[in-house]
Amino acid sequence: MTHVRPATPADRPTLLAIQAASLDSPQPSLLDAGLRGAATVLVAGRRPTGYALAVGHDPTDLVELAVAPDHRNAGRGSALLESLLARGGAFRLTVRADDEHARRFYERHGFRVEKSLPGYYEDGDAVRLVRQPDSVSDDASGS
Repeated sequence: MTHVRPATPADRPTLLAIQAASLDSPQPSLLDAGLRGAATVLVAGRRPTGYALAVGHDPTDLVELAVAPDHRNAGRGSALLESLLARGGAFRLTVRADDEHARRFYERHGFRVEKSLPGYYEDGDAVRLVRQPDSVSDDASGS
């Protein structure tokens, strides 16, 4: 099982490296704001191998979820997401419309497409995914 904990300022260099290696358009200032307490930042591993950045509550906006390339497909992203979801309430996030891998990942965790967002990104479309606590099926919760 992956250990998930709140991020600390000491995690910053590792999280920035994960961000740069994982995201198409990394925004260090967003991560920095989260580390200053403006958001929830959870990390996977005693030495971070991934992180989740979430803002607000009910709905909570999942702004970033990233796992270092050499640690993917080992449950770290799921552990991070499940730790956030355990806090309760509604969640939403945006992914590239053509990123089937990301969409399937979030759908396995009870997210559903709410709407299409044409031209959301400078170079493409997006979809907004939402997860309502009362609409999560038994299949998505692992039962």
